Amino acid sequence: MQQFEAQLAWQRGAQPFLDKRYSRAHAWTFDGGLRVPASSSPLSVALPMSDPAAVDPEEALVAAVSSCHMLFFLALAASAGHVVDDYRDHALGTMSKNADGKMAMTRIVLRPAIGFADGTGPDCAQLDALHHAAHAQCYIANSIKADVVVEGSA
Repeated sequence: MQQFEAQLAWQRGAQPFLDKRYSRAHAWTFDGGLRVPASSSPLSVALPMSDPAAVDPEEALVAAVSSCHMLFFLALAASAGHVVDDYRDHALGTMSKNADGKMAMTRIVLRPAIGFADGTGPDCAQLDALHHAAHAQCYIANSIKADVVVEGSA
């Protein structure tokens, strides 16, 4: 068993609380010491109670799925002899009501653009197989109910 840790810190300070107009800005601190400004999404809680410059939980979930997929993809590509020069993704998460009528992240679309070293890139079938294998091995995708779709594979 492996465990992963994140710390969260929020303080009310002098701001009122019961009127629900308090700041949702807080911080995430990770085991390596990185501190990330976090907040509710301005789509969920209006400005100025949200911080649009901070990472919100919904963005973090989409980024985690994208990152996990990429990390497995890179490992699988290397094992198959494909030299990846660059990997970019513009992932998009969709919030909507799920089958139980609750708001949820129901779909995450990954749109990777991958550059391979000359002569080492996979053909369309191999690329599709790499994406399917990366998705199947991704811990984060295996942990959520949302549909995760990879666009651009064969």
